[in-house]
Amino acid sequence: MVHLLLVIIYLAFISLGLPDSLLGSAWPTMYQEFGVPVSYAGIISMIISAGTIVSSLQSDRLTKALGTGKVTAISVGMTAAALFGFSVTKSFWLLCLWAVPYGLGAGSVDAALNNYVALHYKSRHMSWLHCMWGVGAMTGPYVMGYALSGGSGWHGGYRYISLIQIALSAVLFFSLPLWNKNRSAGQTQAASEKSTEAAERRALSLARIIRIPGAKEVMLCFFCYCALESTVILWASSYLNIFKEVPAETAARFAGIFFIGITVGRALSGFITMKLSDTQMIRLGQTLIAAGVILMLIPGTPELTLISLACIGLGCAPVYPSIIHSTPTHFGADKSQAIIGVQMASAYVGICLMPPVFGLIANHITVALLPVYLLVILALMIAMHELLVKKTRREGIR
Repeated sequence: MVHLLLVIIYLAFISLGLPDSLLGSAWPTMYQEFGVPVSYAGIISMIISAGTIVSSLQSDRLTKALGTGKVTAISVGMTAAALFGFSVTKSFWLLCLWAVPYGLGAGSVDAALNNYVALHYKSRHMSWLHCMWGVGAMTGPYVMGYALSGGSGWHGGYRYISLIQIALSAVLFFSLPLWNKNRSAGQTQAASEKSTEAAERRALSLARIIRIPGAKEVMLCFFCYCALESTVILWASSYLNIFKEVPAETAARFAGIFFIGITVGRALSGFITMKLSDTQMIRLGQTLIAAGVILMLIPGTPELTLISLACIGLGCAPVYPSIIHSTPTHFGADKSQAIIGVQMASAYVGICLMPPVFGLIANHITVALLPVYLLVILALMIAMHELLVKKTRREGIR
């Protein structure tokens, strides 16, 4: 049952990634059809992120009330419905309306699944599971590119992904008994079970969480990482289309290179974690991101930008899963669900604010400033991670 449940969790991580890259891939076509400025992609992104912030902050309560399995199945179902709504929408403001359930469906499942994996599985599984997110995220731009080049338009791209999400949601609902059997049969590690029980006994308020040594630093670190990743996801296609003058259909497919980098990187990271700690994995990733962004600053052909996007993707690969997996180590298993919930909320604040801020820069100055913007975010992320490591060591948490 443990192995079958792990397969279900893999599918859930694929479903998390599928919609994440659609808006960025489709936006060069969408904004022209709606007759709105290019920066309006930020409005959609902000609404989705606001929903995820709300649901992330409620993840601890929802998971305790419903269990990880039900939270996952319901959330994927909500996302599937929202994506179908996107596919039939012909108005920008209706798109904004459908973005609400889209966002609400994403937050709780992300926090619940990540905490479950952090408590019950080794670091390599966290990397490989997030590799499955990359498979989903990588698939999105290619599905959208296929729909755009095949005449179905961006509506068709969203429709195809919504149908996949509906099928995955059905699988998750049918798998609900596995979560209970796995828990009652005691097939997870004994230490993980005790950690989960301890976490369930203690509910922490937001104010109390923020006072924990290192909490503010990990929140800002996660804010910066997700701000950087989401900015690349949302604006890479537009950067290629507007600044590098790559056709919109080709730019949508080119943006998928970033997700190939993440996916391949996370597959490799699962093996590297057997030799390196979570902290070392994060530092390795930050170094590769810096190299990719610096390469992006060098004038050249669109192909050079593709190499830089692949390098940034490889660098992003170990950062997210390693920060999540290190949470019980930094803060203790009894606080991990609550900490991961606020980490997700701070991550979505970054997703909500930073891509729209760059949208304003692109709209009023130039989209060519994308690599400079990414470097500033990366510098703050590195500083916050180093402070987190020092503070938790000093407090004797690690």
